Amino acid sequence: MRLPENIRSSRRNLIRMGVVVASAVLAKTGPAAADRFRREDNDWDDRREDHDGGRHKQHCFLKGTVIRTMQGDKKIEDLIVGDLLPTVFGGGAPIKSITRTRFGMAVRIARSALGPDVPNEDLYVSSPHALLIDGTLVAAGSLLNGTTITEPLNFDDFESFHVVLEQHNVIYANGAPCETLLGPGEQPCAPRPAYGWRRGLIKSHLRSAVAPWIDRRQPVDIIRDGLDARGTMLLREPASAP
Repeated sequence: MRLPENIRSSRRNLIRMGVVVASAVLAKTGPAAADRFRREDNDWDDRREDHDGGRHKQHCFLKGTVIRTMQGDKKIEDLIVGDLLPTVFGGGAPIKSITRTRFGMAVRIARSALGPDVPNEDLYVSSPHALLIDGTLVAAGSLLNGTTITEPLNFDDFESFHVVLEQHNVIYANGAPCETLLGPGEQPCAPRPAYGWRRGLIKSHLRSAVAPWIDRRQPVDIIRDGLDARGTMLLREPASAP
């Protein structure tokens, strides 16, 4: 007998919560991974939100990401200060600065993970980097679902770029609406829940797992559950489907 969708979703969330916990335990057995998880443990204990100008500002796009400009699409490494970018809030805005950096680990958002052809190619961003979904800026690391939004194991260190406008806004990267870098003391352009790192993801999966009986989910949990259901559906479709 086929289980109801809400029960199947609960089971998936329990499994993924276990995977997050197990991966954290196993990763600590390796020196390099242990160092990464020690840093993330510190992130768990930092109660400041990412947008307060603190040290969590790794909101990066992977080299090769295609950014929409008023003159057409450009790879992020080819952008220059002054290029006009179409934005979600306020029309075209010039680039104030671009910073090249390196950042460990990435979140992969598969083609069509957010909607039909959104993004239009696989998109790689750092885990605190937020995407605009249903009017809310949600960190990519809060959306991990094990299907269409994942942490690729073959990424340890990648060349990436910050994009800064005069004001915080949302631009289009591989066709997906993504935030620009938020400056110190600057208010976000849309509601932006604090990123809870791995501990927050575990709690989120737990809330979703018990939702069929006690629904205490937060807006980010509901968004992730919807993308999880979409990812499961996409996996069942023929490979040629977008």
